[in-house]
Amino acid sequence: MILSENVLGGFAARLRAAERSEATVEKYVREARRFAAWLGERPLDREAAQRYKEELARTRAAGGVNGAVAALNALFDLTGAPECRLRALRVQRRIFRDESRELTQAEYRRLLAAAKRRDSERLLLVMETICATGIRVGELRFFTLEAVRAGRAEVANKGKIRTVFLPRKLQAVLLRYARGQKITAGPVFVTRNGRPLDRSNIWHDMKRLCREARVAESKVFPHNLRHLFARTYYGLEKDIVRLADILGHASIDTTRVYTMESGRTHRRQLEKMRLVL
Repeated sequence: MILSENVLGGFAARLRAAERSEATVEKYVREARRFAAWLGERPLDREAAQRYKEELARTRAAGGVNGAVAALNALFDLTGAPECRLRALRVQRRIFRDESRELTQAEYRRLLAAAKRRDSERLLLVMETICATGIRVGELRFFTLEAVRAGRAEVANKGKIRTVFLPRKLQAVLLRYARGQKITAGPVFVTRNGRPLDRSNIWHDMKRLCREARVAESKVFPHNLRHLFARTYYGLEKDIVRLADILGHASIDTTRVYTMESGRTHRRQLEKMRLVL
């Protein structure tokens, strides 16, 4: 089998038919295209797939390799080549989060202040909505005027439906924003053409705030606001099961990644134990 454009198009269609999230579809198709470009006119077989994985291991971190493997295994399964499936690299679970990518509350507030100074009201409210509710950026489309009025949004993602509540202050500012934008129904966050905002536009808009807000670019992306919500909630409630439900995680193991403490915090805890004379 040759990985032609028709095959890749069919792969995307089958992923959507399986109700994969749009973010997953984009990621998997992107990885499939990279593999197809590497493969060229050569036919797909297990040996070629294995060689590609070995090459990835020389250029990517283990997590990046395993992300590509997951995408390619879905490709092989859905295109009738299950014999080409690859094994993921075995990686010891991380117990500390990477502080270089950890967005703090102070940095988050500087980003909001920078957006306000630039008169970027929509971007300011997008960041506040994600960070105050813990939603994924792709779930913003469920924040319709009707949902804001009700104070709750029914979010459908990855085959699950969950209820997301809006804090009263967020509800008030979003209603005021909708009135100012003359939005009478449907999604609150839309482009000039009336279409729901695209995650790539939000990502680029956030990056433009980095220098003015004095925040490293490595920390500024929409999903990091979801992580900040999770850490803040867990710090207050210490209820990881409830947090998993709020975030829409099928496994608490996923939620643990969000609530992981930093190495610096762990060191402070060790110092408090006073077990060295």
